[in-house]
Amino acid sequence: MVAKKSGRNRGGGGGGTAAATEVSVEELARVPLQAILLADSFATKFRPITLERPKVLLPLVNVPMIDYTLAWLESAGVEEVFVFCCAHAKQVVEHLENSQWFAQPNFSVTAIESNNAVGAGDALRLIYEQNVIRGDFVLVSGDTVSNMSLAEALGEHKERRRKDSNAIMTMVITQSKTSPTTRQSRLGTDELFMAIDPDTKQLLYYEDKSDKGTVSLDKTLLSDHPSIYLHNDKQDCYIDICSPEVLSTFADNFDYQHLRRHFLKGLLDDDIMGYKIFTHEIQSNYAARIDNFRSYDTVSKDIIQRWTYPLVPDVQFFGNSSAKLDRQGMYRASVVGQSRSAQVGPFTVIGSGTTIGSQSQISNSVVGEGCKIGANVSIEGCYIWHNVTIEDGCQLKHAIVCDGVVIKSGVILEPGVVLSYKVVVGQQFIVPAYSKVSLYQQPIKQDSDEELEYADSSSGFMDASSLSGLPDKLKEESTIQLSESQLQAASEVGSGGVGFIWSTSEGSHEEEWRHSVAPIPAAKLLEIMHTSNNELEVVQQDGNLPPSGELERDSVTANSNDYDDDDVDVKDDYEFFENEVEATFKRALEENIKEDDVILEVNSLRLSYNLATADCSGALFYSMMKSALSAPHPSPSDLVKNAATVITKWKKLLKYYLPSIDEEVGLLISSSDPDEIEVILKFEEMCLESAKEYSTVFVQILHLLYDKDIIQEEAILNWASEKEGADETDKLFVKQAEKFTQWLNEASEEED
Repeated sequence: MVAKKSGRNRGGGGGGTAAATEVSVEELARVPLQAILLADSFATKFRPITLERPKVLLPLVNVPMIDYTLAWLESAGVEEVFVFCCAHAKQVVEHLENSQWFAQPNFSVTAIESNNAVGAGDALRLIYEQNVIRGDFVLVSGDTVSNMSLAEALGEHKERRRKDSNAIMTMVITQSKTSPTTRQSRLGTDELFMAIDPDTKQLLYYEDKSDKGTVSLDKTLLSDHPSIYLHNDKQDCYIDICSPEVLSTFADNFDYQHLRRHFLKGLLDDDIMGYKIFTHEIQSNYAARIDNFRSYDTVSKDIIQRWTYPLVPDVQFFGNSSAKLDRQGMYRASVVGQSRSAQVGPFTVIGSGTTIGSQSQISNSVVGEGCKIGANVSIEGCYIWHNVTIEDGCQLKHAIVCDGVVIKSGVILEPGVVLSYKVVVGQQFIVPAYSKVSLYQQPIKQDSDEELEYADSSSGFMDASSLSGLPDKLKEESTIQLSESQLQAASEVGSGGVGFIWSTSEGSHEEEWRHSVAPIPAAKLLEIMHTSNNELEVVQQDGNLPPSGELERDSVTANSNDYDDDDVDVKDDYEFFENEVEATFKRALEENIKEDDVILEVNSLRLSYNLATADCSGALFYSMMKSALSAPHPSPSDLVKNAATVITKWKKLLKYYLPSIDEEVGLLISSSDPDEIEVILKFEEMCLESAKEYSTVFVQILHLLYDKDIIQEEAILNWASEKEGADETDKLFVKQAEKFTQWLNEASEEED
């Protein structure tokens, strides 16, 4: 169980007010903090898996998703949770009963079932009719992982409500810059545009995709708000603190189904009711929703790397079996059978009862309970669920393998493959990239992303009970009568295999690689980079916004008093570029991405931001030093060792962007002039601002860069020479390195 946070008010702290009615603090305290948890995604992005099992019960690092959400709500002080179940409702209720969520003291969980809801709107209307919500409540979906405290956001929401009864919702957001190449976040979601009043935090505009590359704002907003910030670097966490008016608004608007596309945008466009939505941005806490396979991969990695603490594999909480944390982020259950010659790499989780054969290699993967992995098997970046059998000589890369799957010897799963429950892949078969294989035939008519994911019994599903031993029975064809669909399924995935390969409809190929657990191929990134058009620039007339209120993608501020270029607070492109490079480098560390692929992605970022080649060296150096700083270092000498390890491993990558002495001098500063980028001054900047721990080991790191032939002596001497006329405050590190530069000068003179 997650430890409860100090200062938790068991008597309430989560109460709300009725519309336009002030309630005393004492009455607020008597109302328990409630939450509505939507256990149905009303989407089809996890098909074919969700034809058989609800999304909230899919294992996330070997724990059902819903258990992360409930554990967080319990630890955050929520006392009553209403779990709305629709698709596969019986499975959800059974899980809640078996996992004892119904039996927790001071934490009430109630399931509300429905068989005909087609969207979140129907769910909230049904809950409104039952009259169970008595005040302010938290609205969240059962695929959310968070460790944030609700206290601050609740406090802000209540304070606004006391002053303005129309402030009916506060939505949680966090920082998340989208990729300039793919225009999607690290969670695989579309680029999100939000206009926010920086003073009140009121949300004024919300658009999750802009095909034109422009955003149109009603210019009347500027007359009502002295300043507006337009963001494309925020992530919607889908955690909302709501007042009861949210439910009544859904009840009054039967066309509202989707929480964002209908309800939120409807309120933003409505001038009659006057309801307002505000934002609360979290800084150091974690919150993310699993919307697609890419976000499933991202959140899994975040859990393994402990960004979600205490909801991590080695800490006991509801729904998980504690695993032991070894070095390099490897988690192992207490009962695991591993051959001595088998290798389990970093950032990997191995579940209880799993056996691993000789010479097999597993890295950056999650393996569930009761799995049998044969000899000479290679698994990289995969999610192997429970009771999976993988025979000898198989190769799996960036794939999802569901419960009960059998993978025969010599099989290759190419990146992006999804094998649904109890599929059997025949010997030596190669499953093509991004294939989805299921015992269900692909539905002829695909439901919209707001419709239920019911399993259609007429869709060609083969009875699982007759499939448990089917591979062996296929050898005895005379004793078995297979239907035409079963014979077709057996032939689609190789000899002895069972499963239908779903076809990709025309126009949806892009969605496959965008939303897959597999990294986007370097060739695809290059293709996007070459085919993308230049983004639209800000259209200005006489220094004012045009009537349509159009702003370009990265415009940040609109000021109604004086909209002038000199007064616009635009974030530095290099800062965004540096953040993107850091994220790319972090992913390279996590997934063991090759240097050539990193170079390709960094080059695409450089072109997207219209920066010089030498800008890449400074950004990469910064990323490497940040990586070394994030690793444990009890002493300054350990920090130097960390830096040496990172620099040694990625030396080739850094050297790629340092082809000449002139540019090496440039590695050490960050300048607005691309011709003056220098690496030593970049390090100086880090020591003084973002990474002050390096200030005491500046000379050791400088010496390290010299010893590794990353920086030549001419670059160091030129750097010291340029500092001669500088202010004393700018000579701090030159003085520290005085003996080193003197030694270099003497060595140079001896050579001459």
